[in-house]
Amino acid sequence: MPLTTAPDTLPTRVGTQILNLLLPHHRTGDRTPATAEAFPHQLRRISAFVRDGSPVVFTLPGFPCKSPNPAKVLGHLPDQGERLSLTFLNTLCTRIERTYPPGARLIICSDGHVFGDLIGVPDDHIDAYADDLRTQIARMGLHRLSVFDLRGVLGNLPHDTKRTHIHEHYAPTLEALRAETRADDQALALYRGITRFLIEDTADWTGTRSALQRACRQRAYGVIQRSRAWGTLIAEHHPRAVRLSIHPQPVGAPRFGIRLLDAPDAWTTPWHSAALRRTDSSWTLVPRARAAQLGRLVRQDGRASHFDENGPCGRAWRRCP
Repeated sequence: MPLTTAPDTLPTRVGTQILNLLLPHHRTGDRTPATAEAFPHQLRRISAFVRDGSPVVFTLPGFPCKSPNPAKVLGHLPDQGERLSLTFLNTLCTRIERTYPPGARLIICSDGHVFGDLIGVPDDHIDAYADDLRTQIARMGLHRLSVFDLRGVLGNLPHDTKRTHIHEHYAPTLEALRAETRADDQALALYRGITRFLIEDTADWTGTRSALQRACRQRAYGVIQRSRAWGTLIAEHHPRAVRLSIHPQPVGAPRFGIRLLDAPDAWTTPWHSAALRRTDSSWTLVPRARAAQLGRLVRQDGRASHFDENGPCGRAWRRCP
C-alpha cells in the first residue's frame, strides 16, 4: 500500500481483511452468504482500532455455566466442548495477528450470575465454572483470551444484590420487551429460543407440561431483560469493543453472531451439550444422552470430558451388544 493512500483507506482495507476471517464462522439464520461490506457496525469499529494501531478488542457474552439438565451435559464444570471453543477463539485472534500485527484479544463476558436464579443453577456452580474457565485458559496458554464477570464489576457483594443492581439500572422494562417481541421477528426468535432452552433445562418439573411452558415463557423475558442489562454494562466497561454474540444474528446487525463449534442446531453451545469426536476426528456438539448412544465416554484429568465414536458402542464398534 503506497504511503500516499488516503488516511481511511488502509484501516478500512485491513478491517475488511479481519472481518473476512470472521465471516466463515458467522452464526446466523440467514442463508445467503454476505461480504464484509454488509457489516458496517463491525467494520467501523475494527477500522478504528487499526487506525490507532492498537489490538482489536472483542467482547463475547456467554460461557455462563452448564445446563442443569444431566441429559444434556456431563456436569457443572467446563469440559472438552469449552476447551475446543476457547482454543478456536484464541486461534482466531492469532489469525488476525498474521494479517494485522497488533493482533486481537477477546474478552469472554461470563454471564451466569446475571440470570442464574432464573435458569436454576446454584451460584457456587457458576463461580466454579468461571474459575475453571480461567484455569483452562491459563493451562492451555490462550494468552489472547480473558474472562470478565460480575465479580469484576461489583466485587464480592451477594449475588442477589448484584442481580438486583444490574436489573434496576440497565434492564429494559417488561412492557417494552414484550412490545419488541411482538414487532420484531429477530426478538421473537430469541424469545422462543430461550424459552425452548428453559423448558429443556428443567429436569425436575413435577407439574403439567402446559404449566411448565407458561413458567418458562415468563422466565424467558427475565433472562432477556438481564442479558440486555449485562450487554449495556459490558458496553460501559468496554465502549470501543467489537461485540460478538453466541446467538444467531442477521447480516448487518450490531452484534456479530459467532459459531464456536459445529452443531446441528444454530443455537447449540458447549454449555448446553457434550462434545462428540466423530470417526473422522472432527468434532460436533450433541446432547449428552445422544452422545452416549454414539460413543464411549472419555475422561481427562479425572473428569468426564467428551464422547468418542471410535470406541465401544460407537459407530466404529458396531458389534457391541
